[in-house]
Amino acid sequence: MAEVVRMPKMSDTMTEGVIAKWHKKVGDKVNSGDLVAEIETDKATMDFESYQEGTLLYIGPKEGEAVAIDAVIAVLGEEGEDYKALLDGDAAPAAKAEEPSKEEAPKEEKAEESAPAGEQVSAEDLGVTVITMPLLSDTMTEGVIAQWNFKVGDSIKSDDAIADVETDKATMEVTAYAEGTLLYVGVEAGQAAKVNDIIAIVGPAGTDVTPLLNQKPAAKAEVKSEEKKADAPVETSAAPEAAINTSSDSRVKASPLAKKIAKEKGIDLSQVKGSAEGGRIVKKDVENFTPSAAPAAAASAPAKAAETEAKTVSLPQYIGEERFTEKPVNQMRKTIARRLSESLFTAPHFYLNVSIDMDNAIAARAQINEVAPVKVSFNDIVIKAVAIALKQHPAVNSSWLGDKIRYNEHTNIGVAIAVEDGLLVPVVRFADGKSLSHISAEVKDFAQKAKAKKLQPSDWEGSTFTVSNLGMFGIDEFTSIINSPDGAILSVGAIQQIPVVKNGAVVPGNVMKLSLGCDHRVVDGATGAQFLQTLKGLLEAPIRLLA
Repeated sequence: MAEVVRMPKMSDTMTEGVIAKWHKKVGDKVNSGDLVAEIETDKATMDFESYQEGTLLYIGPKEGEAVAIDAVIAVLGEEGEDYKALLDGDAAPAAKAEEPSKEEAPKEEKAEESAPAGEQVSAEDLGVTVITMPLLSDTMTEGVIAQWNFKVGDSIKSDDAIADVETDKATMEVTAYAEGTLLYVGVEAGQAAKVNDIIAIVGPAGTDVTPLLNQKPAAKAEVKSEEKKADAPVETSAAPEAAINTSSDSRVKASPLAKKIAKEKGIDLSQVKGSAEGGRIVKKDVENFTPSAAPAAAASAPAKAAETEAKTVSLPQYIGEERFTEKPVNQMRKTIARRLSESLFTAPHFYLNVSIDMDNAIAARAQINEVAPVKVSFNDIVIKAVAIALKQHPAVNSSWLGDKIRYNEHTNIGVAIAVEDGLLVPVVRFADGKSLSHISAEVKDFAQKAKAKKLQPSDWEGSTFTVSNLGMFGIDEFTSIINSPDGAILSVGAIQQIPVVKNGAVVPGNVMKLSLGCDHRVVDGATGAQFLQTLKGLLEAPIRLLA
Protein backbone atom coordinates (compact mmCIF):
# COMPACT_ATOMS: atom_id res chain seq x y z
CA MET A 1 0.00 0.00 0.00
CA ALA A 2 1.25 3.47 -0.89
CA GLU A 3 2.91 5.55 1.85
CA VAL A 4 3.79 9.22 1.92
CA VAL A 5 7.35 10.42 2.57
CA ARG A 6 7.52 13.65 4.56
CA MET A 7 10.17 16.33 5.00
CA PRO A 8 12.13 15.18 8.11
CA LYS A 9 13.36 17.44 10.89
CA MET A 10 17.14 17.20 10.63
CA SER A 11 18.19 19.84 13.16
CA ASP A 12 16.78 21.37 16.31
CA THR A 13 16.21 24.77 14.62
CA MET A 14 15.03 23.50 11.26
CA THR A 15 11.60 24.71 10.12
CA GLU A 16 11.92 23.87 6.45
CA GLY A 17 14.30 22.08 4.09
CA VAL A 18 15.43 22.70 0.53
CA ILE A 19 15.66 19.76 -1.86
CA ALA A 20 19.25 20.17 -3.03
CA LYS A 21 19.18 17.08 -5.26
CA TRP A 22 17.00 14.07 -6.01
CA HIS A 23 18.91 10.79 -6.34
CA LYS A 24 15.82 8.89 -7.47
CA LYS A 25 13.19 9.62 -10.10
CA VAL A 26 9.57 8.59 -10.48
CA GLY A 27 9.41 4.91 -11.39
CA ASP A 28 12.65 3.93 -9.63
CA LYS A 29 12.70 1.09 -7.11
CA VAL A 30 13.60 2.23 -3.58
CA ASN A 31 14.88 -0.04 -0.80
CA SER A 32 15.11 0.76 2.88
CA GLY A 33 18.38 2.64 3.43
CA ASP A 34 18.63 3.91 -0.17
CA LEU A 35 19.76 7.51 -0.64
CA VAL A 36 16.68 9.29 -1.99
CA ALA A 37 17.65 12.96 -1.85
CA GLU A 38 20.03 15.56 -0.46
CA ILE A 39 18.27 18.07 1.80
CA GLU A 40 19.72 21.46 2.68
CA THR A 41 18.82 22.47 6.24
CA ASP A 42 19.68 25.60 8.19
CA LYS A 43 22.98 23.96 9.21
CA ALA A 44 24.20 21.64 6.48
CA THR A 45 23.30 19.62 3.41
CA MET A 46 22.47 16.10 4.55
CA ASP A 47 21.63 12.79 2.89
CA PHE A 48 18.02 11.64 3.24
CA GLU A 49 17.68 7.86 3.29
CA SER A 50 14.41 6.03 2.82
CA TYR A 51 12.94 4.05 5.71
CA GLN A 52 10.38 2.52 3.33
CA GLU A 53 10.45 0.23 0.32
CA GLY A 54 8.60 0.33 -2.96
CA THR A 55 8.40 2.17 -6.25
CA LEU A 56 8.73 5.96 -6.27
CA LEU A 57 5.26 7.00 -7.50
CA TYR A 58 5.35 10.75 -6.89
CA ILE A 59 7.86 13.55 -6.28
CA GLY A 60 6.46 16.84 -4.94
CA PRO A 61 9.05 19.62 -4.68
CA LYS A 62 11.58 20.21 -7.42
CA GLU A 63 15.30 20.63 -6.79
CA GLY A 64 15.93 24.01 -5.17
CA GLU A 65 12.43 24.30 -3.67
CA ALA A 66 11.87 24.79 0.06
CA VAL A 67 9.44 22.53 1.92
CA ALA A 68 8.06 22.87 5.45
CA ILE A 69 8.69 20.20 8.09
CA ASP A 70 6.29 17.21 7.79
CA ALA A 71 5.09 18.28 4.33
CA VAL A 72 4.75 15.48 1.76
CA ILE A 73 7.75 15.32 -0.56
CA ALA A 74 7.21 11.90 -2.18
CA VAL A 75 5.01 8.81 -2.28
CA LEU A 76 6.21 5.19 -2.32
CA GLY A 77 4.06 2.19 -3.19
CA GLU A 78 3.51 -0.58 -5.68
CA GLU A 79 4.08 0.13 -9.34
CA GLY A 80 0.93 1.55 -10.96
CA GLU A 81 -0.83 2.08 -7.62
CA ASP A 82 -3.23 5.03 -7.31
CA TYR A 83 -1.80 7.45 -4.76
CA LYS A 84 -3.83 10.63 -5.46
CA ALA A 85 -6.18 9.99 -2.55
CA LEU A 86 -3.17 10.23 -0.21
CA LEU A 87 -2.25 13.65 -1.56
CA ASP A 88 -5.85 14.87 -1.34
CA GLY A 89 -6.09 13.62 2.23
CA ASP A 90 -2.87 15.34 3.19
CA ALA A 91 -4.19 18.64 1.86
CA ALA A 92 -7.19 18.54 4.21
CA PRO A 93 -6.43 20.32 7.52
CA ALA A 94 -8.16 17.71 9.62
CA ALA A 95 -6.00 14.90 8.27
CA LYS A 96 -2.71 16.78 8.05
CA ALA A 97 -0.48 15.09 10.60
CA GLU A 98 -2.08 11.74 11.09
CA GLU A 99 -2.31 9.24 8.30
CA PRO A 100 0.41 7.53 6.29
CA SER A 101 -2.32 5.26 4.81
CA LYS A 102 -6.09 5.14 4.43
CA GLU A 103 -6.47 2.17 6.71
CA GLU A 104 -5.38 4.12 9.78
CA ALA A 105 -7.98 6.90 9.35
CA PRO A 106 -11.02 4.88 10.55
CA LYS A 107 -8.98 3.70 13.57
CA GLU A 108 -8.12 7.24 14.62
CA GLU A 109 -11.70 8.49 14.14
CA LYS A 110 -12.92 5.59 16.19
CA ALA A 111 -10.43 6.42 18.92
CA GLU A 112 -11.51 10.07 18.96
CA GLU A 113 -15.20 9.13 19.13
CA SER A 114 -14.66 6.69 21.96
CA ALA A 115 -12.64 9.09 24.14
CA PRO A 116 -15.62 11.18 25.34
CA ALA A 117 -17.44 7.98 26.32
CA GLY A 118 -14.66 7.18 28.78
CA GLU A 119 -13.21 4.22 26.87
CA GLN A 120 -10.10 6.13 25.88
CA VAL A 121 -7.97 8.52 27.93
CA SER A 122 -5.66 11.03 26.28
CA ALA A 123 -2.63 12.83 27.67
CA GLU A 124 -4.65 16.05 27.64
CA ASP A 125 -7.39 14.45 29.73
CA LEU A 126 -4.84 13.65 32.44
CA GLY A 127 -2.99 16.95 32.07
CA VAL A 128 0.30 15.25 31.33
CA THR A 129 2.92 15.45 28.57
CA VAL A 130 4.13 12.35 26.74
CA ILE A 131 7.83 12.43 25.77
CA THR A 132 8.72 10.22 22.83
CA MET A 133 12.03 9.10 21.35
CA PRO A 134 12.90 12.00 18.98
CA LEU A 135 14.41 11.72 15.51
CA LEU A 136 17.95 12.99 16.25
CA SER A 137 19.59 12.14 12.92
CA ASP A 138 18.48 11.63 9.35
CA THR A 139 19.27 7.89 9.45
CA MET A 140 18.09 7.18 12.99
CA THR A 141 15.45 4.48 13.46
CA GLU A 142 15.96 3.88 17.18
CA GLY A 143 17.93 5.32 20.07
CA VAL A 144 19.58 3.82 23.14
CA ILE A 145 19.09 5.56 26.49
CA ALA A 146 22.69 6.13 27.54
CA GLN A 147 21.63 7.55 30.90
CA TRP A 148 18.70 9.18 32.67
CA ASN A 149 19.46 12.53 34.29
CA PHE A 150 16.31 12.37 36.44
CA LYS A 151 14.37 9.64 38.23
CA VAL A 152 10.65 9.13 38.73
CA GLY A 153 9.36 11.70 41.22
CA ASP A 154 11.87 14.42 40.31
CA SER A 155 10.67 17.89 39.28
CA ILE A 156 11.30 18.73 35.64
CA LYS A 157 11.70 22.12 33.96
CA SER A 158 10.90 22.70 30.30
CA ASP A 159 14.54 23.15 29.29
CA ASP A 160 15.95 20.26 31.32
CA ALA A 161 17.88 17.57 29.47
CA ILE A 162 16.14 14.55 30.94
CA ALA A 163 18.27 11.91 29.22
CA ASP A 164 21.26 11.23 27.00
CA VAL A 165 20.37 9.22 23.90
CA GLU A 166 22.91 7.32 21.80
CA THR A 167 21.98 7.40 18.09
CA ASP A 168 23.69 5.83 15.10
CA LYS A 169 25.92 8.91 14.86
CA ALA A 170 26.43 10.47 18.29
CA THR A 171 25.21 10.73 21.89
CA MET A 172 22.80 13.65 22.23
CA GLU A 173 20.62 15.22 24.91
CA VAL A 174 16.81 14.92 24.95
CA THR A 175 15.08 18.05 26.28
CA ALA A 176 11.80 17.70 28.19
CA TYR A 177 9.97 20.78 26.84
CA ALA A 178 7.49 20.18 29.68
CA GLU A 179 7.01 21.28 33.31
CA GLY A 180 6.03 19.03 36.19
CA THR A 181 7.01 15.79 37.87
CA LEU A 182 8.60 12.83 36.11
CA LEU A 183 5.78 10.29 36.47
CA TYR A 184 6.97 7.45 34.27
CA VAL A 185 10.15 6.16 32.63
CA GLY A 186 9.46 3.64 29.88
CA VAL A 187 12.97 2.60 28.87
CA GLU A 188 15.79 1.75 31.22
CA ALA A 189 19.34 2.99 30.68
CA GLY A 190 21.10 0.82 28.11
CA GLN A 191 17.87 -0.19 26.37
CA ALA A 192 16.75 0.89 22.88
CA ALA A 193 13.49 2.52 21.84
CA LYS A 194 12.24 3.15 18.33
CA VAL A 195 11.65 6.69 17.07
CA ASN A 196 8.30 8.04 18.42
CA ASP A 197 8.04 5.34 21.12
CA ILE A 198 7.04 6.65 24.57
CA ILE A 199 10.10 7.01 26.81
CA ALA A 200 8.72 9.20 29.62
CA ILE A 201 5.65 11.05 30.93
CA VAL A 202 5.71 14.38 32.79
CA GLY A 203 2.78 15.91 34.65
CA PRO A 204 1.34 16.94 38.01
CA ALA A 205 2.65 14.96 40.97
CA GLY A 206 0.52 11.97 41.92
CA THR A 207 -1.20 11.61 38.54
CA ASP A 208 -2.03 7.98 37.70
CA VAL A 209 -0.82 7.36 34.12
CA THR A 210 -1.70 3.65 34.12
CA PRO A 211 -4.86 4.13 31.98
CA LEU A 212 -2.79 6.00 29.42
CA LEU A 213 -0.10 3.31 29.21
CA ASN A 214 -2.65 0.49 28.92
CA GLN A 215 -4.13 1.98 25.73
CA LYS A 216 -2.04 0.43 23.00
CA PRO A 217 -4.39 1.34 20.14
CA ALA A 218 -4.44 4.98 21.19
CA ALA A 219 -0.71 5.36 21.69
CA LYS A 220 -0.16 6.65 18.20
CA ALA A 221 -2.88 9.26 18.53
CA GLU A 222 -1.38 10.46 21.82
CA VAL A 223 2.07 10.82 20.30
CA LYS A 224 0.71 12.89 17.46
CA SER A 225 -1.36 15.06 19.78
CA GLU A 226 1.82 15.80 21.72
CA GLU A 227 3.60 16.71 18.49
CA LYS A 228 0.81 19.21 17.81
CA LYS A 229 1.19 20.59 21.32
CA ALA A 230 4.86 21.35 20.59
CA ASP A 231 3.72 23.96 18.07
CA ALA A 232 1.76 25.92 20.72
CA PRO A 233 2.26 26.90 24.40
CA VAL A 234 1.52 24.15 26.92
CA GLU A 235 -1.97 24.74 28.36
CA THR A 236 -1.84 22.46 31.40
CA SER A 237 -1.70 25.37 33.86
CA ALA A 238 -1.69 28.90 32.50
CA ALA A 239 -1.24 30.71 35.83
CA PRO A 240 1.89 28.83 36.97
CA GLU A 241 3.40 29.30 33.50
CA ALA A 242 2.95 33.06 33.71
CA ALA A 243 4.51 33.12 37.15
CA ILE A 244 7.45 31.10 35.93
CA ASN A 245 8.12 33.37 32.96
CA THR A 246 8.11 36.55 35.05
CA SER A 247 10.11 35.29 37.97
CA SER A 248 13.14 33.55 36.52
CA ASP A 249 14.93 33.12 33.21
CA SER A 250 15.84 29.56 34.18
CA ARG A 251 12.28 28.40 33.49
CA VAL A 252 11.82 30.17 30.16
CA LYS A 253 11.93 27.90 27.10
CA ALA A 254 15.29 28.83 25.62
CA SER A 255 18.33 27.10 24.21
CA PRO A 256 21.47 26.96 26.41
CA LEU A 257 23.30 29.23 23.94
CA ALA A 258 20.45 31.77 24.04
CA LYS A 259 20.59 31.78 27.85
CA LYS A 260 24.34 32.30 27.82
CA ILE A 261 24.12 35.25 25.41
CA ALA A 262 21.22 36.77 27.37
CA LYS A 263 23.18 36.50 30.61
CA GLU A 264 26.22 38.18 29.04
CA LYS A 265 24.12 41.01 27.60
CA GLY A 266 21.92 41.46 30.66
CA ILE A 267 18.70 40.60 28.83
CA ASP A 268 15.64 39.33 30.69
CA LEU A 269 14.50 36.30 28.68
CA SER A 270 10.91 36.68 29.87
CA GLN A 271 10.68 39.75 27.61
CA VAL A 272 12.08 37.96 24.54
CA LYS A 273 9.69 36.39 22.07
CA GLY A 274 10.84 32.99 20.83
CA SER A 275 10.73 32.16 17.13
CA ALA A 276 11.54 28.44 17.33
CA GLU A 277 9.15 25.55 17.74
CA GLY A 278 6.79 25.94 20.71
CA GLY A 279 7.90 29.54 21.28
CA ARG A 280 11.39 28.41 22.28
CA ILE A 281 13.98 31.22 22.37
CA VAL A 282 17.09 30.70 20.24
CA LYS A 283 20.26 32.64 19.58
CA LYS A 284 18.89 34.97 16.91
CA ASP A 285 15.96 36.02 19.13
CA VAL A 286 18.34 37.26 21.82
CA GLU A 287 20.67 38.97 19.36
CA ASN A 288 17.75 40.79 17.66
CA PHE A 289 16.04 41.77 20.94
CA THR A 290 15.61 45.48 21.70
CA PRO A 291 15.34 46.00 25.49
CA SER A 292 12.34 48.35 25.41
CA ALA A 293 10.76 46.78 28.50
CA ALA A 294 13.89 46.86 30.63
CA PRO A 295 12.33 49.07 33.40
CA ALA A 296 9.55 46.53 33.98
CA ALA A 297 12.09 43.75 34.29
CA ALA A 298 14.11 45.81 36.72
CA ALA A 299 11.03 46.42 38.85
CA SER A 300 10.20 42.71 39.05
CA ALA A 301 13.73 41.65 39.92
CA PRO A 302 15.68 44.59 41.38
CA ALA A 303 18.56 42.56 42.75
CA LYS A 304 19.15 40.78 39.47
CA ALA A 305 18.87 44.03 37.48
CA ALA A 306 21.46 45.69 39.70
CA GLU A 307 23.85 42.81 39.17
CA THR A 308 23.26 42.91 35.41
CA GLU A 309 23.78 46.68 35.31
CA ALA A 310 27.11 46.34 37.07
CA LYS A 311 28.24 43.72 34.57
CA THR A 312 27.10 45.87 31.65
CA VAL A 313 29.04 48.88 32.89
CA SER A 314 32.25 46.90 33.31
CA LEU A 315 31.93 45.12 29.96
CA PRO A 316 30.33 47.14 27.12
CA GLN A 317 28.05 45.26 24.78
CA TYR A 318 29.22 44.44 21.30
CA ILE A 319 26.80 43.05 18.76
CA GLY A 320 28.34 41.71 15.59
CA GLU A 321 26.72 40.58 12.38
CA GLU A 322 27.25 37.07 11.07
CA ARG A 323 27.86 37.23 7.33
CA PHE A 324 29.07 34.77 4.72
CA THR A 325 29.16 34.14 1.00
CA GLU A 326 28.37 30.79 -0.58
CA LYS A 327 29.60 29.63 -3.97
CA PRO A 328 28.74 26.41 -5.79
CA VAL A 329 31.51 23.81 -5.68
CA ASN A 330 33.26 23.66 -9.04
CA GLN A 331 34.21 20.41 -10.72
CA MET A 332 37.92 20.74 -9.89
CA ARG A 333 37.19 21.14 -6.19
CA LYS A 334 34.73 18.23 -6.30
CA THR A 335 37.40 16.03 -7.88
CA ILE A 336 40.02 17.10 -5.32
CA ALA A 337 37.60 16.40 -2.46
CA ARG A 338 36.64 13.00 -3.84
CA ARG A 339 40.15 11.76 -4.68
CA LEU A 340 41.84 12.98 -1.49
CA SER A 341 39.01 11.66 0.68
CA GLU A 342 39.31 8.27 -0.98
CA SER A 343 43.07 8.33 -0.45
CA LEU A 344 43.01 9.44 3.20
CA PHE A 345 40.20 7.11 4.28
CA THR A 346 41.43 4.12 2.24
CA ALA A 347 45.22 4.22 2.43
CA PRO A 348 46.74 3.89 5.94
CA HIS A 349 49.07 6.91 6.01
CA PHE A 350 52.20 7.27 8.11
CA TYR A 351 54.86 9.98 7.99
CA LEU A 352 58.66 10.12 8.29
CA ASN A 353 60.56 13.39 8.77
CA VAL A 354 64.16 14.33 8.08
CA SER A 355 66.26 17.53 8.08
CA ILE A 356 68.62 18.28 5.17
CA ASP A 357 71.78 20.41 5.34
CA MET A 358 71.35 22.57 2.22
CA ASP A 359 74.68 24.47 2.33
CA ASN A 360 76.21 22.41 -0.49
CA ALA A 361 72.98 22.47 -2.53
CA ILE A 362 72.88 26.29 -2.30
CA ALA A 363 76.48 26.54 -3.53
CA ALA A 364 75.91 23.97 -6.31
CA ARG A 365 72.74 25.74 -7.55
CA ALA A 366 74.59 29.04 -7.79
CA GLN A 367 77.33 27.42 -9.91
CA ILE A 368 74.84 25.52 -12.11
CA ASN A 369 72.83 28.68 -12.86
CA GLU A 370 75.97 30.44 -14.09
CA VAL A 371 76.13 28.07 -17.09
CA ALA A 372 72.64 26.48 -17.37
CA PRO A 373 70.39 27.59 -20.26
CA VAL A 374 67.40 27.59 -17.88
CA LYS A 375 67.55 28.73 -14.27
CA VAL A 376 67.36 25.78 -11.91
CA SER A 377 65.32 26.00 -8.68
CA PHE A 378 65.73 24.05 -5.46
CA ASN A 379 62.48 22.25 -6.36
CA ASP A 380 64.09 21.02 -9.60
CA ILE A 381 67.04 19.69 -7.59
CA VAL A 382 64.64 17.86 -5.22
CA ILE A 383 62.75 16.30 -8.16
CA LYS A 384 65.98 15.04 -9.72
CA ALA A 385 67.24 13.68 -6.37
CA VAL A 386 63.89 11.95 -5.70
CA ALA A 387 63.94 10.27 -9.13
CA ILE A 388 67.46 8.88 -8.58
CA ALA A 389 66.61 7.71 -5.04
CA LEU A 390 63.48 5.92 -6.30
CA LYS A 391 65.60 3.86 -8.71
CA GLN A 392 67.47 2.53 -5.67
CA HIS A 393 64.28 1.93 -3.64
CA PRO A 394 61.62 0.55 -6.01
CA ALA A 395 59.30 -0.35 -3.11
CA VAL A 396 58.67 3.38 -2.56
CA ASN A 397 57.99 3.77 -6.28
CA SER A 398 55.04 1.37 -6.09
CA SER A 399 51.23 1.35 -6.28
CA TRP A 400 48.54 -0.60 -4.41
CA LEU A 401 46.14 -2.28 -6.85
CA GLY A 402 43.96 -4.20 -4.42
CA ASP A 403 44.94 -7.80 -5.15
CA LYS A 404 48.50 -6.97 -6.24
CA ILE A 405 51.27 -4.40 -5.84
CA ARG A 406 52.79 -2.74 -8.91
CA TYR A 407 56.52 -1.97 -8.61
CA ASN A 408 57.21 0.73 -11.20
CA GLU A 409 60.57 0.59 -12.92
CA HIS A 410 60.15 4.06 -14.44
CA THR A 411 60.14 7.29 -12.37
CA ASN A 412 57.30 9.64 -13.28
CA ILE A 413 57.31 12.45 -10.70
CA GLY A 414 54.05 14.33 -10.10
CA VAL A 415 54.65 18.00 -9.22
CA ALA A 416 51.84 19.64 -7.22
CA ILE A 417 51.03 23.09 -8.65
CA ALA A 418 48.59 25.46 -6.95
CA VAL A 419 46.10 27.23 -9.24
CA GLU A 420 43.27 29.63 -8.50
CA ASP A 421 40.56 26.97 -8.24
CA GLY A 422 42.55 24.22 -6.54
CA LEU A 423 45.50 21.96 -7.19
CA LEU A 424 46.88 20.21 -10.28
CA VAL A 425 49.64 17.57 -10.45
CA PRO A 426 51.33 17.43 -13.86
CA VAL A 427 53.92 14.68 -14.34
CA VAL A 428 57.63 14.95 -15.20
CA ARG A 429 58.15 11.62 -16.97
CA PHE A 430 61.38 9.60 -16.70
CA ALA A 431 62.84 12.31 -14.45
CA ASP A 432 65.88 10.22 -13.50
CA GLY A 433 67.23 10.45 -17.06
CA LYS A 434 66.64 14.19 -17.56
CA SER A 435 69.07 17.01 -16.79
CA LEU A 436 68.26 19.66 -14.19
CA SER A 437 67.75 22.24 -16.95
CA HIS A 438 65.35 19.92 -18.78
CA ILE A 439 63.35 19.33 -15.60
CA SER A 440 63.30 23.07 -14.84
CA ALA A 441 62.02 23.96 -18.32
CA GLU A 442 59.34 21.27 -18.16
CA VAL A 443 58.07 22.34 -14.74
CA LYS A 444 57.92 25.99 -15.80
CA ASP A 445 55.94 25.01 -18.90
CA PHE A 446 53.52 22.98 -16.78
CA ALA A 447 53.04 25.93 -14.41
CA GLN A 448 52.15 28.28 -17.28
CA LYS A 449 49.71 25.77 -18.78
CA ALA A 450 48.12 25.12 -15.38
CA LYS A 451 47.45 28.80 -14.71
CA ALA A 452 46.07 29.22 -18.23
CA LYS A 453 43.92 26.09 -17.76
CA LYS A 454 45.50 24.44 -20.80
CA LEU A 455 46.82 21.25 -19.22
CA GLN A 456 45.61 18.07 -20.93
CA PRO A 457 44.75 14.77 -19.20
CA SER A 458 47.96 13.26 -20.59
CA ASP A 459 49.91 15.91 -18.64
CA TRP A 460 48.65 14.80 -15.21
CA GLU A 461 48.19 11.06 -15.64
CA GLY A 462 50.65 8.28 -14.83
CA SER A 463 52.61 9.55 -11.83
CA THR A 464 54.47 7.01 -9.67
CA PHE A 465 55.49 9.45 -6.90
CA THR A 466 54.51 13.04 -6.01
CA VAL A 467 56.46 16.06 -4.73
CA SER A 468 54.57 18.87 -2.97
CA ASN A 469 56.60 21.99 -2.19
CA LEU A 470 55.23 24.75 0.07
CA GLY A 471 58.68 26.03 1.02
CA MET A 472 58.28 28.87 -1.46
CA PHE A 473 55.41 30.12 0.74
CA GLY A 474 57.55 30.10 3.87
CA ILE A 475 56.10 26.88 5.31
CA ASP A 476 58.73 25.21 7.47
CA GLU A 477 57.22 21.72 7.63
CA PHE A 478 53.94 20.00 6.65
CA THR A 479 52.41 16.68 5.64
CA SER A 480 50.46 15.81 2.50
CA ILE A 481 47.77 13.32 1.50
CA ILE A 482 49.03 10.69 -0.94
CA ASN A 483 48.09 11.23 -4.58
CA SER A 484 46.49 7.84 -5.21
CA PRO A 485 47.45 5.35 -6.60
CA ASP A 486 51.01 6.45 -5.72
CA GLY A 487 52.51 4.70 -2.72
CA ALA A 488 54.16 7.82 -1.26
CA ILE A 489 54.38 11.62 -1.41
CA LEU A 490 57.18 14.01 -0.36
CA SER A 491 56.38 17.31 1.38
CA VAL A 492 59.14 19.93 0.98
CA GLY A 493 59.49 22.82 3.44
CA ALA A 494 61.38 26.10 3.27
CA ILE A 495 65.15 26.44 3.70
CA GLN A 496 65.67 27.98 7.15
CA GLN A 497 68.76 29.75 8.41
CA ILE A 498 69.29 28.34 11.90
CA PRO A 499 72.22 27.56 14.21
CA VAL A 500 73.66 24.10 13.59
CA VAL A 501 76.52 22.11 15.09
CA LYS A 502 79.42 21.34 12.74
CA ASN A 503 82.74 19.90 13.89
CA GLY A 504 81.75 20.55 17.51
CA ALA A 505 80.98 24.23 16.97
CA VAL A 506 77.69 26.09 16.61
CA VAL A 507 77.64 27.86 13.25
CA PRO A 508 74.97 29.35 10.94
CA GLY A 509 73.36 26.70 8.76
CA ASN A 510 70.70 26.28 6.10
CA VAL A 511 68.27 23.47 6.86
CA MET A 512 65.33 22.13 4.86
CA LYS A 513 62.79 19.72 6.38
CA LEU A 514 61.23 16.92 4.36
CA SER A 515 58.22 14.77 5.30
CA LEU A 516 57.58 11.48 3.50
CA GLY A 517 53.96 10.31 3.56
CA CYS A 518 53.67 6.57 2.93
CA ASP A 519 50.87 4.12 2.18
CA HIS A 520 51.56 1.42 4.76
CA ARG A 521 50.01 -1.20 2.48
CA VAL A 522 53.04 -0.98 0.16
CA VAL A 523 55.75 0.94 2.07
CA ASP A 524 56.99 -0.11 5.50
CA GLY A 525 58.66 2.21 7.98
CA ALA A 526 62.16 0.85 7.43
CA THR A 527 61.74 1.06 3.65
CA GLY A 528 60.68 4.69 3.83
CA ALA A 529 63.53 5.51 6.20
CA GLN A 530 66.14 3.98 3.86
CA PHE A 531 64.72 6.00 0.96
CA LEU A 532 65.02 9.23 2.99
CA GLN A 533 68.61 8.38 3.92
CA THR A 534 69.50 8.03 0.24
CA LEU A 535 67.64 11.26 -0.64
CA LYS A 536 69.41 13.12 2.18
CA GLY A 537 72.78 11.96 0.89
CA LEU A 538 71.99 13.15 -2.65
CA LEU A 539 70.79 16.59 -1.56
CA GLU A 540 73.70 17.17 0.84
CA ALA A 541 76.20 16.13 -1.86
CA PRO A 542 74.45 17.36 -5.04
CA ILE A 543 77.50 16.60 -7.21
CA ARG A 544 76.18 13.02 -7.21
CA LEU A 545 73.14 14.19 -9.20
CA LEU A 546 75.41 14.96 -12.15
CA ALA A 547 77.20 11.62 -12.16
